[in-house]
Amino acid sequence: MKISNETKIGALTTLAITVLILGYSFLRGNDVFSGSNKFYAIYGSVDGLTVSKPVLVNGFQIGHISKMELGADGRTTVELKIKNEYEVPTNTLAKLVSTDLLGSKAIVFLLGDSKQLAENKDTLRADVQGSLAESLQPIQTKAENLMNRLDSSLAAVNRILNPGFQRNVDRSFNSIANSLQTLEGTTKKVDNLVAAQSGHINGILSNSEAVSANLRTTTAGLNNVTANFQRFSGDLANGNIKQTLDNANKAVADLQAVMNNLNNNKGSLGLLMNDDKLYKNLEASSANLNLLFLDLKENPKRYVHFSVFGGGKKDD
Repeated sequence: MKISNETKIGALTTLAITVLILGYSFLRGNDVFSGSNKFYAIYGSVDGLTVSKPVLVNGFQIGHISKMELGADGRTTVELKIKNEYEVPTNTLAKLVSTDLLGSKAIVFLLGDSKQLAENKDTLRADVQGSLAESLQPIQTKAENLMNRLDSSLAAVNRILNPGFQRNVDRSFNSIANSLQTLEGTTKKVDNLVAAQSGHINGILSNSEAVSANLRTTTAGLNNVTANFQRFSGDLANGNIKQTLDNANKAVADLQAVMNNLNNNKGSLGLLMNDDKLYKNLEASSANLNLLFLDLKENPKRYVHFSVFGGGKKDD
């Protein structure tokens, strides 16, 4: 079957018009191929709000403004198209907010906590937030006050910077420059002094190195002494000191007992040391023995009889 050119042109024209309508609707924010629910909100002022502006929840777009009508009471009824997959509680607040400093507006849903969901064509609670310019009004006022204070401060600084003050500042900078020159001269003198005494400084460093070497040698000797002392301490600790001390204590105890016996007139030695009678008897016996020896010396015949032939006469 042969299609005429007029039929082809009509079909293409119809298709083009359909695509144009769908594109226009899409550009206006209408989702042609998916369903949506309609909700309404009534505002006293919608300055900056236009059709196709977004409806946001936490910054995420869930729909758009599809229609706006001005009522007899001067308030505006705004139709909101929300995608079917998003649930809207009945106590949700549709808040008109500013999105930039130029006054552009959008609708922000503050989702409620009600378990009952709003149905298609329900009217939601509405609220209007002040514009960003109105929000910045206190900041502007503070900035103006700050500028006034800054002007006052600059005026005070200008009063301080009079010719006399400037002269004092110049003198101060001149004094600082002179001080820096003096400091530079002093630094040069110090450099010259260090250069002149570099030989002495090198000698001092050499002596310091020698002293350090001697200290290292002395430290090694002290380490040997410490090691010997540690060995002596070890030998002393390992020796049978306890037994020796016990024996010494026992000997002292025995000596103490002997001394106690001597002091208490026990035994011959104690009696000899403390009994006067025994001393006097010994002294008397010694005197008698001495007299006996003297008599024996003077009269030996009285005690010794000796004869070669055995016939001698005995003396009475």
